[in-house]
Amino acid sequence: MATLSGNVLTLADWAKRRDPDGKTALIVEALSESNMVLEDMMFKEGNLPTGERVTIRTGLPDTFYRMANQGIPKSKSTTAQITENAAELTALSEIDKSTADLEGDVNAFRLSESMAFIESMSQKQAETLFYGSAASPQEFVGFANRYNDLSAPNGQNILDAGGTGSDNSSIWLVSWGAQTVHGVFPKGSTAGISHEDHGEEWAFDSNNDRFRAYIDSYEWKNGLVVKDWRYGVRVANVDIPALTALSGTQAITAATSIVKMMSRAIDRLPTMTGNMSFYVNRTIASHLKIIGLEKSSSAVTIEPALTQFGENIMETRFLGIPVRIVDQLVENEARVV
Repeated sequence: MATLSGNVLTLADWAKRRDPDGKTALIVEALSESNMVLEDMMFKEGNLPTGERVTIRTGLPDTFYRMANQGIPKSKSTTAQITENAAELTALSEIDKSTADLEGDVNAFRLSESMAFIESMSQKQAETLFYGSAASPQEFVGFANRYNDLSAPNGQNILDAGGTGSDNSSIWLVSWGAQTVHGVFPKGSTAGISHEDHGEEWAFDSNNDRFRAYIDSYEWKNGLVVKDWRYGVRVANVDIPALTALSGTQAITAATSIVKMMSRAIDRLPTMTGNMSFYVNRTIASHLKIIGLEKSSSAVTIEPALTQFGENIMETRFLGIPVRIVDQLVENEARVV
């Protein structure tokens, strides 16, 4: 794992910098266990109350060979500014006081309910990270809607694995870092989930009648900044039925087999820097191991590793890069063209 520095940190690192209240570390751990991408993803505080404005170089200055007594033409580089907005994911819990009191340990009961909300927010955040769309202005734009056109300028970082139907999935390679790809939370806010315990208050049923309830609210302000698109690679059009059968476009000998496409994805990165990981769903992860056992045991390895919380795990790696499972990566993607 890359050494972290400056203000680009994972959720676990941000949690260590907050005042302890007995909840933050537990919440972050739940997120990381449910969605591995959230454990890797680096975050920084934005320079705007709504997110981050980034300046990207779009052109290099001209250079010239000159002869004696010949002047040098002026030139300059060109840049563009892009605003990446964060989105506000929220949830509200109301637990009937009478129901909670029956449990005896009210705090334990409320914590159990809170963990369900945290899990739901975690899944939604991971889904948005990959599939968030500008068509839903309340969301931030995810990876799939940024890397979705083979003819676009970033099309060279979209590799076609050959699937033609609507039962495809994608493999993602991301190199996280301050100058590459990272998450962002609005200026003046905090990273990760904010939880507020409102205690016992009046709530309202469907008939607008009152009842006493324990109320908790949750908020997660988060966005995605792709500062340099070259550090994200999508292996699109992975035909899932073909993969499970190891046939057609996903036969082990095929040029579009996942191991060959993943190798090509690594070569699309300008440099091997940052905190790099592949992200796949469970079907792809499982068959990657099968292929490794049968044909590419030196390329696909299973190695002892530690999570950010010091837990021992067995981690799958492809050519030394971690392969992380994201359950929110679906198997019904349309063909990317």
